[in-house]
Amino acid sequence: MSRPAILITAADLAPQALALLTDYDIVYAGKTPTEDDIVALCRQHNPVAIIVRYSKVGAAAMDAAPALKVISKHGSGTDTIDKVAAQVRGIEVVAAVGANAAAVAEQALALLLACAKSVPQLNERMHAGHWDKATHKSLELGGRTIGLIGLGAIGLRFAKMVDALGMRVLGFDPFAKNLPDFVQLADLETIWRESDAVSLHCPLTDDNRGLLNADTLARCKQGVIVVNTARGGLIDEAALLAAVQSGQVRMAGLDSFAVEPMTAGHPFQHQPGFILSPHIGGVTSDAYVNMGLGAARNALAVLNR
Repeated sequence: MSRPAILITAADLAPQALALLTDYDIVYAGKTPTEDDIVALCRQHNPVAIIVRYSKVGAAAMDAAPALKVISKHGSGTDTIDKVAAQVRGIEVVAAVGANAAAVAEQALALLLACAKSVPQLNERMHAGHWDKATHKSLELGGRTIGLIGLGAIGLRFAKMVDALGMRVLGFDPFAKNLPDFVQLADLETIWRESDAVSLHCPLTDDNRGLLNADTLARCKQGVIVVNTARGGLIDEAALLAAVQSGQVRMAGLDSFAVEPMTAGHPFQHQPGFILSPHIGGVTSDAYVNMGLGAARNALAVLNR
């Protein structure tokens, strides 16, 4: 009798996580699986669990796998999983919340500092033989205000980092409780009005899609820095481009985008005022292991009931 299968929507999983799954046949979807690939593999292998790293998992994939009991996210963001369809079908959706918090918070800090200190631009100028000491002025973050939207594991870790820089930390999160003293809860209007930098750390929902748009960006301080290590759909990209070009936004440091992977010809490419990374905030050797272990353990917790 064949063993039940677990589908990994990627080409690999941390060995430490695989060691927990030895009672199952592991099926890999490859480096860049499409939704159709996931459906086809579900139809072929009828997995009892899907560990989601890349691509989307929708109703078609669920219907193609009658044995499916759990969809486990390799990370914290579950917006690529059709949770309504899963609930209707009695399939649990779980996530490795906090497993990559340190990695993503550090990436947010790196983007914030790169924006404030013009690190990539100065590096490029130095390699081209220039010495801009007499003409360059960077931004000092100590004493300035940063507004955080989302105060989960990542947001709070990032808040601790910027507090250590001497920044005033405002935070918006309707679900936050027992916050540290250095985070001051604020409504969105206060964050737009008072923040010198805004950093996004919230999940993407139908309610907050396009949260940063022409209207909200116009309400921000002129010269605000925007950092996004959460989900690209939180930002109206056309509005952000216009705000950077007009000077309303000083710099934008982005690790996520509305459509991924970013393709050639995207308006942000070769555009001054943007520092970009390919959604790698949570991609470190440590987070890779932590997310794999979290995803495997969460899946097993459902399967072993």
